[in-house]
Amino acid sequence: MSDTHDEIPLRLPLVAVTGRLICQSESQMKLAHDLLPDHIDLSRAEPGNLRFDLTPDEPSLTWSLNELFADDAAFNAHQSWTRESRWGLDSGDLLRDFTRTNALPRMREETPADHQAISELLTRAFGGPDEAQLVSQLRRDGDLTLSLLAEVQDTIIAHLALSPVSATRPALALAPLAVHPAVQSRGIGDALTRAALQRFANHTIIVLGDPGYYTRFGFAPADLDSPYAGPHLMATGPDLPAGSRITHAPAFQSLE
Repeated sequence: MSDTHDEIPLRLPLVAVTGRLICQSESQMKLAHDLLPDHIDLSRAEPGNLRFDLTPDEPSLTWSLNELFADDAAFNAHQSWTRESRWGLDSGDLLRDFTRTNALPRMREETPADHQAISELLTRAFGGPDEAQLVSQLRRDGDLTLSLLAEVQDTIIAHLALSPVSATRPALALAPLAVHPAVQSRGIGDALTRAALQRFANHTIIVLGDPGYYTRFGFAPADLDSPYAGPHLMATGPDLPAGSRITHAPAFQSLE
């Protein structure tokens, strides 16, 4: 990757909202403290929400807000139900100072500060902890060759990992690839995959996945000696000899 972060074009941009919630008295601040926890939990549970943070700026009477929605429709749906919620009905006297902007994801490599957020994304995208544990173990073992992510205003919404494969020529495994459920099928995973393949064009890239998805990147069934051999084992890039043995990084044994 270059030093400049690569923006991912989307037909429908995400919607970011930042600003302040301003209480004009201690009683309004108490109201906010009483009602906002439920409102925050319900907002985060919306299918189109990717981030919903409201943080009190104590000792002042303000709250800082940072929200991210999948698109205009998701943001409008949030506003609609909020108006009829207890929070919306009881907090009308509080002042709002918000800015709404369209936002596009950018690609970059992970930093140590991203580890927890990556684990949370993987757990959410796959409905369980296995892939998050895999990436954490690859990282601990020094086998995380590439940890590429897409973020929008400090919110990680997609992630791709490459790890070494023992083979007759340089090879890497692409796994896992995860996109936040709210923004799947928007081309974000495609952009990460194409960027990774371009960066390691001199390597054979091996994936265990859906042929209907990965063939668009040039992956084809691979005749290789592997515990994962079968129609879902695919490769792209320089060919490996048919029937040759490949071995994934040790962390993958936990998934077998």
